[in-house]
Amino acid sequence: MSKELIRFENIVKEYDGQLILKSINLAVEENAFVTLLGPSGSGKTTLLRILGGFVEADEGSVYFDSQDITNKAPYLREINTVFQKYALFPHMNVFDNVAFGLTIKKESKANIVTKVKEMLRLVGLSGFEEREISTLSGGQQQRIAIARALINEPKVLLLDEPLGALDLRLRKEMQLELKKIQKEVGITFLYVTHDQEEALTMSDEIVVLNNGDIQQIGSPIDIYNEPQNRFVAEFIGDSNIVEAIMLEDFKVSIDGKVFECIDFGFNTDEAVEVVIRPEDFEIVDLDKGMIQGVVTSVIFKGVHNEINVKTAERDYIIHTIKSFPIDKEVGLTIDKEDIHVMSKYGGY
Repeated sequence: MSKELIRFENIVKEYDGQLILKSINLAVEENAFVTLLGPSGSGKTTLLRILGGFVEADEGSVYFDSQDITNKAPYLREINTVFQKYALFPHMNVFDNVAFGLTIKKESKANIVTKVKEMLRLVGLSGFEEREISTLSGGQQQRIAIARALINEPKVLLLDEPLGALDLRLRKEMQLELKKIQKEVGITFLYVTHDQEEALTMSDEIVVLNNGDIQQIGSPIDIYNEPQNRFVAEFIGDSNIVEAIMLEDFKVSIDGKVFECIDFGFNTDEAVEVVIRPEDFEIVDLDKGMIQGVVTSVIFKGVHNEINVKTAERDYIIHTIKSFPIDKEVGLTIDKEDIHVMSKYGGY
C-alpha cells in the first residue's frame, strides 16, 4: 500500500482581491508522478509554489511526511524545483552546475565527482562534464537542470512546465525521458502543465484544476474515459458532448433513442450529459447504424481522418483511419462501454 507523502488542507490563496485557490484539499502519494493540469490562471503553479515554500497560503496547512511544513523555510524542505527557465549558471560548466548543491554543503570532492557522474548518466549526458552551458541545446540544458535538482536527493521534485521552451519533437522525447528518470530515482514528481498530452503520457495521477477548484482527480485513463463534468470532457481531448436523459440504471436516451450504457446511480429520467469520444464511433452502412446521418466534411489529420457527420439533431465529430465521400449517408454505432454519462451539473 502506498504511503501518503504530501497533503494540502483547505488551501486558500488570493491575489489583488481575486481568489486563486479555493480551499484546496489534495493528497499525494510517495513515489508517484502526479500532474497538476489546467489552463492558465487555474491555480496550478500557485499550489506548486506553496508546496515549495515560495508562496505563502492565506489559509490552510501543508503537510509533508506527516509533518506540518506550512511555515517552514524553502531550504529546510526536502523538495527541489525545476522551472521552465532552467536558471543554470552560465559562468559554470556542466560539472559545476550539477555539483552546485553538494558544493554548498561542502561534501568531499570524491563524493561530488561520483554523484555528478551518476546524475549525468541518469539524464543521458555522460561525458558532458566539461561542456559550457552556452554550447548545449534546450533539451540538454533541461536535463542538466533536472540533474542539478536531483543530486541533493530530495523526496519530491517539483517541475513547473519544464518542457515549455522545447520544440514539439524534443517535448515528446523528454516526456518519456522524465517518466523513465522518475521511475529510476523512485521519488515523487509533482508536475505542472497545461498540455493534456503531456499529462496523459507521463502521469500516474492527474489533478485537473480550473478557476482555483479541483475538477477531477484520477488516472489518465479515468480522466479521459470518465470525465466528471463538461469542463474536464472538453479540456482533455476531443469530445462529442450531448444532452440526454438517464431513463434508469444502464439506459440513456440520446436524441429520443434508447442506448445501453454501463452507468448507474442517477435519478430516474434525470437530465444528464453524455460524452462520446470521436474515436469511439464506428461508421457503418446506413441500415446498420443506431444513428443515421450524412458526411459533411473530411479532414486528413495524419494518423486519422476527422469526419463530420450531420444527423437530424446535431453534428458529430468522428476520428477514423477510413475516408468517406462528402454527402455519403452513413450509420453510426457506439459500444455501451463508450457512452460516458455525467451529471449535467456535476463537479468534483
